[in-house]
Amino acid sequence: MRDAVNLGRELGPDRISAMDQSGVDVQVVSYSTPSQLGPAETAAALTSAANDRLAAAVEASAGRLAAFAALPWQTPAEAADELTRCVESLGMTGALLMGRPGATFLDDPRYEPVLERFSALGVPLYLHPYYPVLDVQRAYYDGFSPSVSATFSLGGWGWHHEAGIHVLRMILSGVFERHRGLQVISGHWGEMVPFYLSRLDTAMPQSMTGLSAPISDIYRQHVWVTPSGLLDQAQFEFIFRTVGPDRIIWSADYPYLTMDGNRSFLDDLRIPEEDKRKITHENAESLLRL
Repeated sequence: MRDAVNLGRELGPDRISAMDQSGVDVQVVSYSTPSQLGPAETAAALTSAANDRLAAAVEASAGRLAAFAALPWQTPAEAADELTRCVESLGMTGALLMGRPGATFLDDPRYEPVLERFSALGVPLYLHPYYPVLDVQRAYYDGFSPSVSATFSLGGWGWHHEAGIHVLRMILSGVFERHRGLQVISGHWGEMVPFYLSRLDTAMPQSMTGLSAPISDIYRQHVWVTPSGLLDQAQFEFIFRTVGPDRIIWSADYPYLTMDGNRSFLDDLRIPEEDKRKITHENAESLLRL
């Protein structure tokens, strides 16, 4: 982890060299610390300074880097304004949120101003997982060795499950029907959700949800899926069939996972070249305006 943190801080020649070695032309970078955990009174100033630093690194990269903004979710109105500044003045391609924006998920009405701004600006929100609620950690994942319980509650299972719930709460609460332009990115092959879309449609039909379309339709209209470095052929094939090549954006989980193997995995995929171009760069270029 210490090595990953040190690699993550590097936004200069060493990172570009690592990209060159792995055949990566452009990398979208972001902070992997949850800005919403800081004090509300300093959140806007902190995220603004952090975004300025990130934007300077992108500018110095000569087109090799792009960036997702960090937002002060503690104060939604300021978060909306910081998103506008980052997109319109700093040239950022969207924003990334680690876990819940606060004590609740994004279906909470207090976050409507931020979601409305994402929709109006036409930039995506990357919903990255983070720690589950402490009571959930204790009830669901404790009882093993400290390392097993911690990993079970985080990258082994728990935070993927929570990130999938986040997307589903947004769908079921009508967030995407209120904000038609809102697009979200979901990593780790969609945080389990694509594997249950047919079940969700059957268990919760429109007659129950009151939504204007089946859950799976809303998902395919508003969610983009990335692998986050999970190079699993069977998972790719399922996502390719279920979500489709127009909704997959390739990503690595660098520096927490290496970029090794990503290029060879893509080269070996037995899919039409047209679809491979979409997945490797065209979808990202369109969504992120690269």
